[in-house]
Amino acid sequence: MTVKADHRHLYLQVIEQLKRDIASGVFKEKEKLPSEFELAKIMGVSRATLREALRLLEEEHYIVRRHGVGTFVNPRPLFTAGIEELASVSDMIRQVGMTPGTNFISSSEEPATEEDMERFACGPDEKVMTIKRVRTADGEPVVYCIDTFPSRYVGEEFLKQEDESIFEAIERTGNLRITQAVAQIEPVGYDEEASPILECEPETALLMLRQSHYAEGEEVILYSRNYFKGDKFNFHVLRKRL
Repeated sequence: MTVKADHRHLYLQVIEQLKRDIASGVFKEKEKLPSEFELAKIMGVSRATLREALRLLEEEHYIVRRHGVGTFVNPRPLFTAGIEELASVSDMIRQVGMTPGTNFISSSEEPATEEDMERFACGPDEKVMTIKRVRTADGEPVVYCIDTFPSRYVGEEFLKQEDESIFEAIERTGNLRITQAVAQIEPVGYDEEASPILECEPETALLMLRQSHYAEGEEVILYSRNYFKGDKFNFHVLRKRL
């Protein structure tokens, strides 16, 4: 495993070697790496060089360092998607050969707040529904979804079908079709509501995707906050030069 000398900085060679070792299974997911002293000796580099390599690997989320405990290999994301694509969580799960599922948490129907009226362009007498669900992949919780929308967009039978897609329920009315969404991604540390529901370790980061979904026009139909396990999902954006 000793790093071979070449023209590149030594810490870059250490990074590439450790990435290869992780990819090949020499160091497995969630496995604790040897101590800095031992690892530097194995790779034939100084501890200062090793520390720089580990610092950059942590920035790339290949490893996580826990103070007083050690350095561990991070699980690689199972699900990868471009956020320019308006795809459902279920589709993302199916694409990697896993079975999507839904655990219903709660639903509530309340009069529209001022924020709701501004967001959905609805009146004060309208009701707004909030549904909380956990999406699973082969039974493992991976996404916590909080969806809010005017109640008029779905029929009463929707609540009796907990596994149905909200997109499908809204579009089943025949009057609306969700065509686009404006999304914001925020990194989140430990979240008091979402992290326990997703059975996260204290150090597991979350990615919160806020989305305002639009029908064909300017009207917001659905507002969602989805908390994705950071060690399971990876989002990317395709950028083109104009």
